[in-house]
Amino acid sequence: MTDADRLAQLQGCYTSVIHDVMRAMGLRNFTLPPRIRPLQPEAVLTGPAFTIQGRLDETADPHETLLAWTGLLSQAPAGHVWTCQPHTHLVAQMGELSAETLHRKGVLGCVVDGALRDTNFLLRLGFRAWGTHHTPRDVVGMWLPTATGAKIMIGEVAIAPGDWLHGDRDGMVRIPAARLDPVIAAAVTAMNTESMVRKAILEGMDPQDAYVKHGKF
Repeated sequence: MTDADRLAQLQGCYTSVIHDVMRAMGLRNFTLPPRIRPLQPEAVLTGPAFTIQGRLDETADPHETLLAWTGLLSQAPAGHVWTCQPHTHLVAQMGELSAETLHRKGVLGCVVDGALRDTNFLLRLGFRAWGTHHTPRDVVGMWLPTATGAKIMIGEVAIAPGDWLHGDRDGMVRIPAARLDPVIAAAVTAMNTESMVRKAILEGMDPQDAYVKHGKF
């Protein structure tokens, strides 16, 4: 299965069914903390993670921070989700020019355990952005990256490069790269089964009978 096929199938899957499938597989610690919320809750964001982490440095030279930041934008690959653990909530980790750059490169969206800014612009652009809050403060003279393409932690969730993130209005989960195709297949099957349960209930079947018959509720 190609990434284009995976994207197409996952766009039609809701996060709760993917959560239930991974729970049934015995996976743990895959739900991102609820503090990370979508700027556009009606939109699905799904794709492989391009991971970044960094640190606050209030002594950093402004020119140095901008060189480092634009270097990150240059590295970001198309068809991925910008995924950042900044280790601070003081400054925004995504704003107008950065989002425009990433959007034009084909980056699918961003997930940051930190702040967003220029949010009206992000909404007009349609760049799918997840964060914890908003602030006008930016990274200039304040923040430096420490690693890209390395495993990061967001809450209790370890996100390795190539793991997939999948989020909608209900929240976001991390799908391990090694389990991606089985999770997609099981999620599609589960959604088809849920449709049969829904149909049975709408036709008057008792919900417990529907559960016993189809094995899902």
